[in-house]
Amino acid sequence: MTPVSVARVDPVSPGWQAELRLRFNGDIPDLLAKGEAPRRGRTRLVDRHHKGPLIVQRPFYPEGDPCHVYLVHPPGGVVGGDELRIDVQVDPGAHALITTPAATKFYRCDGRVSSQTQELRATGATLEWLPQENIFYRGADARTATRVQIDPGSRFIGWEINCLGLPARGEPFDAGSLRLDLELWKSVDGEAVANIHCDDEMGNLPIFLDRMRIGGASDARMARWGLAGQEAVGTLLATPAAREHVDSIRELIADEPLAAVSLVDGVLVLRALAPQAEAVRNLFISAWQRMRPGIIGRKAVLPRIWNT
Repeated sequence: MTPVSVARVDPVSPGWQAELRLRFNGDIPDLLAKGEAPRRGRTRLVDRHHKGPLIVQRPFYPEGDPCHVYLVHPPGGVVGGDELRIDVQVDPGAHALITTPAATKFYRCDGRVSSQTQELRATGATLEWLPQENIFYRGADARTATRVQIDPGSRFIGWEINCLGLPARGEPFDAGSLRLDLELWKSVDGEAVANIHCDDEMGNLPIFLDRMRIGGASDARMARWGLAGQEAVGTLLATPAAREHVDSIRELIADEPLAAVSLVDGVLVLRALAPQAEAVRNLFISAWQRMRPGIIGRKAVLPRIWNT
């Protein structure tokens, strides 16, 4: 597997070095103990390892079998020198929905880089990655990298929302540097590997690779070919998607001039710009509610934490 890019922080004066590893499984424990073939039941968080200030609250089950989990970073923000790593594995038959209780804030860095790296894997499983937005304060020097790895039997809906500066306070992101990566990879079988170009010997095929590089002084912030003066940008990915899902989202965004949707290799891609992150988040939630029954097979149930 090709690793996502990871920022290198100053080894002389590091900040928080935090790591969180989660594994979800949908097998019924009693049947496994008896040596019987596994059946699928309530998804359980079977492995949880954390180092440093990066934890999860107890799992919630507001819709039966799917497991809702909230990621928590107790310090409340990411500063220069901080390095956060999140690793998620969803096993066959399991269904995990992961979100955050609040926005992740990247503060001014004072010459040191802050980073957050997220590796998300689903094998014959369902994964929903629905974090609240990242907010980059003036002077932040931040690197984020999210890599999603799925197989043909998996279902995925997820998004990344980034807000540059604090538009509600009139504080633009006019100083600092951001490197924001979002990747979706799909594994293919051995026969397919022989016929197409894959990234590595594991047969990982890149489906969506997005690299955003922007600085506070960059022309891209105001240019029409860039962010067009908008402070919030978001990307939503959903698979396996079909033309009917695209048509439904096009109906949703008919009056949204700064949103667009496309279908690439069975992956629905929804991109949006807005003056503030709340508008992008609300749009993505509406799109998720529309698509979830067709792609995931369940009516959308909002995580409880979103209502607090």
